[in-house]
Amino acid sequence: MMPRRRPTTEPLPDDEPCYVISIASRLVGLHQQTLRYYERAGLIRPHRTTGNIRMYSNADIYRIRQAQRLIEELGVNLAGVEVVLRMSDQLRTLQSELDEIRTELDSLRQTQLPASTIDSEGHPAH
Repeated sequence: MMPRRRPTTEPLPDDEPCYVISIASRLVGLHQQTLRYYERAGLIRPHRTTGNIRMYSNADIYRIRQAQRLIEELGVNLAGVEVVLRMSDQLRTLQSELDEIRTELDSLRQTQLPASTIDSEGHPAH
């Protein structure tokens, strides 16, 4: 008998694969074949199990919904969707890096270094 897993109240990480294709297709209101097509087009990259079963994460679902909006509401073709999604990913990465740099800069600004005195010739005094 397998030991029971204790339930957890912690939410799953957004990139945790947790939906098979049938559930993912219902969540986004698209046919399973459309999800396979999106994968072939490079718009999504679902995780694959050792049995080669596609597993979709919440991040995948969000990305599919973004693609849907671009296609249905703005009339963007698949090539355009790929460009927009890639640029969106790059923008998120850059924003994250900028946030880290700002945090580091704020930390450095709070660190007070002793003021050095300069002699009359412009050299640090000892």
